[in-house]
Amino acid sequence: MQSIPTAEYKERMKKFQQNIGKAGLDAVLVHSNEADFANVRYLTEYWPTFESAGVFVPAKGKPVLIIGPESEAYAQGRSVVQNIAMMVEYRESADPEYPGIPVAHYPDVVKKAMEGRPLKKLGLAGFSIMPLPVYFSLRRELRDVELVKADNTLTNLRSVKSPNEIKCMKKAYEISEKAIDAILSEMKPGMTELQVIGIAQREIYKHGGEYEGHALYCFCGPGTKHAISRPTHNTIKRNEVIQLNIGARVGGYSSSVGLPCSIGKLPARKKKLVEFGLEAHLKTGELMRGGKPAAEVVREYEAFVEKRGFKKYMLYGPCHGIGMMEVERPWIESTSTYTLQENMTFQIDTFFQDKDFGLRWENGVRVAKTGIERLSQKFMKLVEL
Repeated sequence: MQSIPTAEYKERMKKFQQNIGKAGLDAVLVHSNEADFANVRYLTEYWPTFESAGVFVPAKGKPVLIIGPESEAYAQGRSVVQNIAMMVEYRESADPEYPGIPVAHYPDVVKKAMEGRPLKKLGLAGFSIMPLPVYFSLRRELRDVELVKADNTLTNLRSVKSPNEIKCMKKAYEISEKAIDAILSEMKPGMTELQVIGIAQREIYKHGGEYEGHALYCFCGPGTKHAISRPTHNTIKRNEVIQLNIGARVGGYSSSVGLPCSIGKLPARKKKLVEFGLEAHLKTGELMRGGKPAAEVVREYEAFVEKRGFKKYMLYGPCHGIGMMEVERPWIESTSTYTLQENMTFQIDTFFQDKDFGLRWENGVRVAKTGIERLSQKFMKLVEL
């Protein structure tokens, strides 16, 4: 199964430390949790469970992986960073006290990583998910240190993918397609949305996926209006839009393949919007290429939708980043100020909704110099079973 070699993790850390220095920082504290693990895993291969995790990375010196008190053996067996500190700030949310277990504090971590160099300016990466226990301890234990939001020192590295990362993503999309094949062959009226998702989970693990890439979607009827939601005990019905979004994870990398389908023919009104959604989805790919301003893609996409008379059905679009997380920076938005680069990877996420249903066509792409490479293209047509 595809994975990231140890040498690539070391190269990532080297580039990250260069970014830290260029930003005028002495070090960066990176944060992740079980749900949004990407930053820490990107640097160390460590994937927290129950607990959260951090990496203290000096501009010069040896990084330190920070874990909760229960994960020492797990971290030693998994992390490519072997400097490890256990701290209660990274414990699970039930806040056990762990009497008798020796734990470190931030001055201990700083001493180990900085090797005598002063720490005056500390960047914080994973800022939006950094919890209060971490922040309060930093303020209490590192009183004279300036704290600076520093996500860009790391996310800018993650946005352009290496050949190994793209191989992991392609394998994840391949497994997702197999899971959808199984759903389409087994799904029946009367099954619950959750039972359908059970088919997908079986196939993901059967074919080598390490986990789901995101909360898997199967909605039928009015539930398809939900841009973000979870499957329920709602049953599958004939002649209704059934929305599938299935994603496997391989080597830390996510995928998602989304398509509306039905058992039996769709009513003409619903079929019209579903088919236009696919047309808009394909059009988005035609607008993308290396060197193009991201905001220009949005302007052209929105103009296309409006010209065709479907603007009132559009919630958002057209793309968000994908990699270790199914949704990650950067988004392609009207306010974007960057240009597309070769080997950036995006989900073309085409979502429309009417008063009683919605639909999403979703597939991953790799930006190339003259266009895109689709990471999945098997289900690029209306499926009426």
